[in-house]
Amino acid sequence: MAEHVDTFSLNETTWQGLTMTDKAAAQIRKLMKKNPASQGLSLNIKQSGCAGFGYVIALIDNPTKEYLLFENNGAKLFVPLKAMPFIDGTEVDYVREGLNQVFKFNNPKAQHACGCGESFGI
Repeated sequence: MAEHVDTFSLNETTWQGLTMTDKAAAQIRKLMKKNPASQGLSLNIKQSGCAGFGYVIALIDNPTKEYLLFENNGAKLFVPLKAMPFIDGTEVDYVREGLNQVFKFNNPKAQHACGCGESFGI
């Protein structure tokens, strides 16, 4: 007798989405202006660090249909659908840390982070 298996479709899921602060949106627009070939920034995750996952942010020239677009006053953030279960609901910020300015990710799904703050676990 076959067991019933529930399926999970990323395409049929309703997502909370991502938000970005005004500072993050301003920095993304600045990067887009410096790199006219880019359509915006992509935000992805990778297995990394001692906590499990790290964020990967990069300019993106040709986003495919596998990406979801989040926009704030012309700032475009593309997220691959496969990353959404890990970062849905995240707020992207741009903050000063000492002498540096960096993107910060306020992820409600992150249950713990490593000591250096470079990776997170869910």
